[in-house]
Amino acid sequence: MQKELLHSKVDEFEEAMKDMYLIFKVDDQFYGIEIKYVIEIIGLLPITYVPNQEEYVKGIINLRGKIIPVIDARMRLSKPQKEYNERTCVIVTSIDDFLAGIIVDHVSEVAVINKDQISPLPQTYEKVDERFFRGVASLNERLVLILDCETFIKPDRITL
Repeated sequence: MQKELLHSKVDEFEEAMKDMYLIFKVDDQFYGIEIKYVIEIIGLLPITYVPNQEEYVKGIINLRGKIIPVIDARMRLSKPQKEYNERTCVIVTSIDDFLAGIIVDHVSEVAVINKDQISPLPQTYEKVDERFFRGVASLNERLVLILDCETFIKPDRITL
């Protein structure tokens, strides 16, 4: 009986989280990732550089005894570099037990975005790495690019 109740509660929780996204800002653009991938949001910790990684892999951090790689969202998205400040934070994510941190300018909110609110990215004149994106949504009169967290976080060359 307790096991069935637990499974029922887990199903309810997963259903409630299904359309929830963490909205954050990089440069002047808002991005969103599914909340199911987010473990926590932390301030910037000291980063240890690891050689022979992609440029956007800033290094590793020690998160309460767990060593995890961190990637700079600005660099991953080909945005201009900017010094980190007091609003800079790390979104700690988990995908198939792979932990990684994403350094972002700041976190804005958690929002509900239904699948029917997400449209494909339109054709643009600039080179866009479309594999990173699931689409674009309008939220409170602003556009939010929805990231495909799995392709954004688990690049082929992170070997930490």
